[in-house]
Amino acid sequence: MSDTSPIAIADEGTDASVVLAPPRTSRVETVLRIVVPIVMLVLAVVIWQVWVVASGTPKYILPSPVDVWLSLTNDYPTLLPSLWVTLSITFQALILALIGGVGIAIILVQSKWIELAITPFAVILQVTPVIAIAPLLLIYTPNTQTALLIVAFLVAFFPILSNMVQGLKSVDHNLLNLFDLYGAGRWKTLVYLKIPASMPYFLTGLRIGGGLSLIAAVVAEFAAGSAGQGSGLAFRILESGYRLNIPRMFAALLLLTGTGVAIFGFTSLISWAVLHRWHESAVRREN
Repeated sequence: MSDTSPIAIADEGTDASVVLAPPRTSRVETVLRIVVPIVMLVLAVVIWQVWVVASGTPKYILPSPVDVWLSLTNDYPTLLPSLWVTLSITFQALILALIGGVGIAIILVQSKWIELAITPFAVILQVTPVIAIAPLLLIYTPNTQTALLIVAFLVAFFPILSNMVQGLKSVDHNLLNLFDLYGAGRWKTLVYLKIPASMPYFLTGLRIGGGLSLIAAVVAEFAAGSAGQGSGLAFRILESGYRLNIPRMFAALLLLTGTGVAIFGFTSLISWAVLHRWHESAVRREN
C-alpha cells in the first residue's frame, strides 16, 4: 500500500523525498586493504630469510628471522620486564603531555597577553635539544625514572600543545559571531564551539605525540645510561650489542616496533571514532 499522506505528497519532488545513501566501501576493497600489507610484510620476511641463508651471513652480523623469533621466545622473560618499563614511561609521559598540552593551550587562547607571556618559555624548551638537558635532569631529579619521564614528557608535549592552540584559533569566525549574537559566554563558546572544532588538530597532535613519547623514552634511556633490573629495552639493546647477541638486539627492536605500530593504530582508531561521522578528513567522498 503506497504512502499517500499529505506530508508524503508535499515532499514529492523536493530534497526531503531524496534519501542519500552513505558511500560504502566494496568488500573486495576492504579485503585488499588488509591482505596487501600483510602479503608485503610476509614477502619481505621471506626475502630476508632466503638472503641470509643463501649468503651464509653469520647471526652475529645479521640474524635471520628464524633466529630473531627464537631469541624472542627464549629471552622473553628478560625482555618482557624491560618492555613494561619502557611502556610505563611512554604512557605516563603521554598522559601528562595530554593534560598539560590541552590545559595550557586553553589558557593561552583566552588572552593574547597570556600567550605573549608564556610563548617564549615554550619556544625555548622546544628548540633546546632534550639530549642536552638529560644529564642535568639526572642531577636535579630524585631518580633516573623521573628524569626519563620528564624527557619523554617534553618531547610529546609540544606537538599536542601546538596543534591544540592552532585548532582553538582556527574556529570559523562566522560561528564565533553567531555565538556572540546569541549571548554565549566565553565558557560556553569554549565548550560547545572551540573544543569540538579543534578536535582534528588535537587528534593529529595525539598521533604525533604518541609516537614521539615512545621514541623519547628510548632515547632518554640511551642518554641516561640506565642499567640493571629496572632498565628498559634501550639497555637491552646496548647490552646485546656489547655481547654480540644480535638476535636479542633484533628481538628488542621488534618489540619496540610493534609497540610503536600499536600506539599509532590505537591513536588512529580514536581519531577515526571521533571524526568519521562529520569531518572531511575522515568522511569518504561521495564521488
